[in-house]
Amino acid sequence: MPGAIAAGHPLTAEAGARVLREGGNAVDACVAAAAVSWVCESPLTGPGGGGFLLVHEAARGRTHLLDFFVAVPRAAAEGPLLELAVDFDGDTQQRFRTGAAAVGVPGTALGLEEAHRRFGTLPWAGLVAPAARLAREGVVLTPAQAYLHRILDGLLRHSPEGDAMYGPGRAAAAGERFALPDLAGTLERIAAEGAAVLYRGELGERIVAHVRAGGGGLSLDDLAAYRVVHRRPLTAEFRGHELRTNPPPSSGGLLVALGLRSLGERPPGPREVAAAMEAQEAVRGPGFVRALHRGGAAKRVLAGTTHISVVDGRGDAASLSASLGSGSGVVVPGTGIHLNNMLGEADLTERARPGERLTSMMAPSLVLRGGRPRLVLGSAGSARLRGAILQVTVNVVARGLGVEEAVEAPRLHVEDGVAHCEDPAVADLLERAGYPVVRFRRRNLFFGGVSAVEVRADGSLAAAGDPRR
Repeated sequence: MPGAIAAGHPLTAEAGARVLREGGNAVDACVAAAAVSWVCESPLTGPGGGGFLLVHEAARGRTHLLDFFVAVPRAAAEGPLLELAVDFDGDTQQRFRTGAAAVGVPGTALGLEEAHRRFGTLPWAGLVAPAARLAREGVVLTPAQAYLHRILDGLLRHSPEGDAMYGPGRAAAAGERFALPDLAGTLERIAAEGAAVLYRGELGERIVAHVRAGGGGLSLDDLAAYRVVHRRPLTAEFRGHELRTNPPPSSGGLLVALGLRSLGERPPGPREVAAAMEAQEAVRGPGFVRALHRGGAAKRVLAGTTHISVVDGRGDAASLSASLGSGSGVVVPGTGIHLNNMLGEADLTERARPGERLTSMMAPSLVLRGGRPRLVLGSAGSARLRGAILQVTVNVVARGLGVEEAVEAPRLHVEDGVAHCEDPAVADLLERAGYPVVRFRRRNLFFGGVSAVEVRADGSLAAAGDPRR
């Protein structure tokens, strides 16, 4: 087998698998899969967002983190943030702040191009072009993707451009073909001219003009100044394994590491996992984000979508997390580009400075055993993704589950002292322990969408996408 890939949509995974079969490496597969995810998972990701890529070179034993997350524009937004409530099947509700004022400087396309330049082996155009063809032909919406379109409908079709892209007139339904011809044209240009086409020239001018017209602060100078940042991954020990993950100034990897340290060698039952989540939350007090930017937060605490995980036949690995946030509802006319709403995320923007890279909960991660990858994973899910990654890691490393069972297992999430539970028995147990409990009737995207690849002890590979997506 040339490798394995796990992703949030079957066509995303197939795009990467095809590249592996054709002799590409983990990063090649990740780039191709990411481009297809812009089509198949467009409410969650795209060139208007940001992300992080963890790359492991097996032969050298080195792991690299590429940060291409959203940056703060230098000019303040003049327009208001718009409030939107998203209802998760009546079980719980989350509010988002959107609109042009929420748009930060995107980085995903440049990040993928930089990763390909440094680690890729196959031609860039050949990796991106299939996504353009798929965008023009359209994809049949799965029930999970139709669910996303439905719960985000008020945001996706907020503007005339959004209604034309995601409608028109109503949310697309499961079984319907969903095409993105404008995005196809943008992808064709990215394939032929490179990611810089989004940051300079006519296309960059169109992006900026549309955001500014809506009251946002994005400028051509912001786009021209954007750079991918190379960082050293954060490392932590857990039960004879080494975690490598997204470091500060992002918070997600740090909080995953803290949760694993809190569990230690204790049997990982629901009470213990809930306590680890409370430990994660306890450090996120006033000044936490600023401490991440100053540096040293990891040392003090240990002394933050869609996700794609890949392992190739050489043992190299790639773990990509990318996101639009909830999306801003701002679609640039004629481009198919839906822009991020990261400036509307209160957890990310605490005392954020102009030009500064925002913090993030995203945590593309790698778990090594004896210096070799055992688990490559990451998750969607906003603030819940840190708990999703924690629980899947615990399920594999501490409980000995295979990756499919580990990803499918019921999850819990503790926030503000409230336990949200998929498993009725766990809900009963935590309720008896004194937690207020929110019960979910079925597995739900609220608890994240993990994509993971496991390298078994015999060297064989197994991949799992989350049934919640």
